[in-house]
Amino acid sequence: MDQVSELESAILARADRLAAEYRERAQRSCDNILREAHERLRLREEREVLLAKARADRAYRRQVQANELKLHEEMDHLRWNLVEGVRERLSDRIKSLVENNEEYLSLLKVLLARGAEEVEREELIAEVSARDLEWLQPRWQPIAKEAAPTKSIKLSGTPIDTLGGVLVRSTDNRIRLNNTFEGRMERLSNQLHQIIIERLLPGGIDNNVIFTG
Repeated sequence: MDQVSELESAILARADRLAAEYRERAQRSCDNILREAHERLRLREEREVLLAKARADRAYRRQVQANELKLHEEMDHLRWNLVEGVRERLSDRIKSLVENNEEYLSLLKVLLARGAEEVEREELIAEVSARDLEWLQPRWQPIAKEAAPTKSIKLSGTPIDTLGGVLVRSTDNRIRLNNTFEGRMERLSNQLHQIIIERLLPGGIDNNVIFTG
């Protein structure tokens, strides 16, 4: 398995573990929401019993519906925050990888080589983050030659907004391959989302259940 595949597998595995941790925390929050909702309904029912039956039934049904909608809204909001929390933790993991220059440089060469291979031009432009630009500029030529010996790859002096990785493009900017971490995570987005949701929603989305015991 090459380093790119290992990175993708690590991202997916990390997402799986983080989702499991967040689900355990979320279960406690969910229980509190359900207890509060049940208590509100119980108190409402006791008050409504004192009213005329017809009026009480109508009011009770309206209140139940309103509370159900509010409960679903709160749970949807909680689920959204959990998914975003997992993605943020993945970004933290990527930042740690970038800080290890030796390991990161090896991966960067693979990403650059992959981009150069897929962009079918002899002369290419590579774009990196401001942090990477600073330390790559003085050593760029041997790195580029090692990654793609048959092509000419110029390092752009204008940084891009990314945690790491490299964007490779043709000189006319008509062909681009985004091999930044964000670009690769976007291409893995469906798999990441599926893993996170499966861990947070083991009962399945179609069951309209946010958490199960």
